[in-house]
Amino acid sequence: MKTPSLYSKEVMKHFKHPKNVGVIKNADGVGRVGNMTCGDIMELYIKVGKNKKGKEIISDIKFQTFGCVVALAVSSMLTEIAKGKTLEEAMKITNKDILNKAGKVPMIKIHCSVLAADALHEAIYNYLEKNKRTIPENLQKEHERIKSSLKQVEETHKEFTEFEEKILEK
Repeated sequence: MKTPSLYSKEVMKHFKHPKNVGVIKNADGVGRVGNMTCGDIMELYIKVGKNKKGKEIISDIKFQTFGCVVALAVSSMLTEIAKGKTLEEAMKITNKDILNKAGKVPMIKIHCSVLAADALHEAIYNYLEKNKRTIPENLQKEHERIKSSLKQVEETHKEFTEFEEKILEK
């Protein structure tokens, strides 16, 4: 008798064989998000290129995630969803989009799925900021929410944050 899984086939596929894992040296944008309550931390790296129409696209994307099955799987899924998209299209990717692609996820793990879209939006924000570009108001508000949350978590868990930073040193 086969034991039923808590997770969808899609989640298990990406957990067992994640795509686009790693670091992009000299990335054009980096997004770092985390949920210290459950221990999930994600860094996302993007390279921006141009498509045939001259629009900026995510030409390469990689991630490093320290977390549970869902956090790792949605990180991988996100990279496949975002790669090749224009920055405008990528900014429209939501946590709901990723959760829909993930399929069956235990209720207690849904909060893990929000890291991926947040990390992508932070990487795009970082790219726009570094290049002194106009940052859309909705992206600015999202960035402020994410940074405020991350700051609060880092202050609450200072020892763990310092340990984590040593681990993440490149």
